[in-house]
Amino acid sequence: MAATITWFGHSTVRLVLADDRVVIVDPYLADNPACPDEFKKPDRCDMIFLTHGHFDHIGGVADLIDAFNPIIVGNFELCAALQKTLDKGNYSPMNTGGTQKVEGVNVSLTPALHSSSIDTPAGPMYAGMPNGLVIEAPSLAKVYHAGDTDVFSEMEFIQRRYQPEICILPMGGYFTMDAQGAALAVEMLKPKCILPIHFKTFPVLAQSTDEFEAALPSELKRRLVKMEAGVALPWTTNGLG
Repeated sequence: MAATITWFGHSTVRLVLADDRVVIVDPYLADNPACPDEFKKPDRCDMIFLTHGHFDHIGGVADLIDAFNPIIVGNFELCAALQKTLDKGNYSPMNTGGTQKVEGVNVSLTPALHSSSIDTPAGPMYAGMPNGLVIEAPSLAKVYHAGDTDVFSEMEFIQRRYQPEICILPMGGYFTMDAQGAALAVEMLKPKCILPIHFKTFPVLAQSTDEFEAALPSELKRRLVKMEAGVALPWTTNGLG
């Protein structure tokens, strides 16, 4: 089976590897208004990679544990908080700046400018630093999922250190960087393919990619991929397509 990348709406992304194994990043499924109905209950999940602890990024973790018991990768405190609140799960915690190989896939945690917590009956529980993810699977283009973040100067370092070819960037504003901020991030990251996320889900967010596209320098506009939720994109050695 060919490797693919599919946006499930909001920040949830499914990566299907060349050997059919499935990684889901930031699963927000059943309660995600932007997720197509046919994807709210995935038919496979081997690994979950998490950027931070808000409901719209971890809301599907418990159901996926029950269905598939995947390996869950994330910040040390986030994994500890999930273990404590869910009392189940197979965790492989790490921390910002670290890289680990999980079932043959290299995953690195990068910084992000945001917050991170888990809702509990007693109030929010601290869930460590927010992160971005760099994912490197054999014979496939490197993927950077920025998580929820503002633009920051260290994105130039992320480009120098990891050289991601596919960048998945929030651009909806309000909770993350907006179109202008995301365009600045693209200038620093210089990816071959730009996948915008974290928009349209809620009324306070940007409702289209039009402003983001307009803010991109002319030489980078052609790298913008206007994804539709639920449509699988071929993931290749060189990028997408």
